[in-house]
Amino acid sequence: MHIPDNYLSPSACAVMGAVMIPVWAVAVKKVKDELLKAKMPLLGVGAAFSFLIMMFNVPLPGGTTGHAVGGTLLAILLGPYAACISITVALLIQALLFGDGGILAFGANCFNMAFVLPFVGYFIYKFIKDRVASEKGEYAGIVLGSYFGINVAALCAAIEFGVQPLLFKNAAGIPLYSPYPLWVSIPAMTIPHLLVAGVIEVIFTVAIVTFVKKVSPGTIYEGAKKKTKAIYGLLVALIVLSPLGLLATGTAWGEWGTDEIKDVASGGRALGYVPEGMKHGFNFKAMMPDYAVNGLPEMAGYILSAVAGVAVLIIVFKIISSFKKNKAGSSLG
Repeated sequence: MHIPDNYLSPSACAVMGAVMIPVWAVAVKKVKDELLKAKMPLLGVGAAFSFLIMMFNVPLPGGTTGHAVGGTLLAILLGPYAACISITVALLIQALLFGDGGILAFGANCFNMAFVLPFVGYFIYKFIKDRVASEKGEYAGIVLGSYFGINVAALCAAIEFGVQPLLFKNAAGIPLYSPYPLWVSIPAMTIPHLLVAGVIEVIFTVAIVTFVKKVSPGTIYEGAKKKTKAIYGLLVALIVLSPLGLLATGTAWGEWGTDEIKDVASGGRALGYVPEGMKHGFNFKAMMPDYAVNGLPEMAGYILSAVAGVAVLIIVFKIISSFKKNKAGSSLG
């Protein structure tokens, strides 16, 4: 679901970035005003969870790959505004260090994964939980919230891809950026997410929420015990298991490079060309592209990337929390 650079026009990227500015402003204000200083480092832990979950690629119908995001998970644990900030920073680190998601497309990726996903997922979760006052109601909310959250986000990404060839063409009518119209992009994105990626999102969300409720209920419920050692232990376990994401072969839909896209088949026919906007577009060189490290085996590079990403995220939020003053706070949910 990470949109690379040059799939969206610069003007589309600017619009999506502009849309996110007020969202970030409100989220930062909410976190600053309402989240206790003691909980601020948990935003880094949440960002690390999302970062690692996105490294577990799974095969999708059509020969592509996809992944969960953990957006509803973070919204349940931290509140949707804090989840927005955590996922935003995770996406930024992915783009800058690992080339996963575009720099110009950063606003669009944040709109889909840091805004739409956690807020839709959390709204559904709360709606069900507040009306079915039982543990079954809570878990029904978790399941439906996480499933529909990621699928609505995938639909948004599909629309962003699909409007490009309708709006941006050269004089010959050939798309300049994403070449796949809505009737191609929407089923290509939504069907695999409905069938597979949404289920993976549910599994991660239910499993981690259940784990956190058991070992560190204070992370969710005020006044209960908060044991962060077990949570950090889970992060370590996810890092060790992260190479499982290498087992899924193929490129995620809409993330092909210029060396691949002309050979991608749609409707039984290869595209046959590289859109001009992609061929001559913005090109950013990440430090560890595709979570690989020169000179290291693929698995070792993947684990090292996981360690680096988690460390950076936790350190960033530790630094941010050091500037926050102690004050009374309340849930951001």
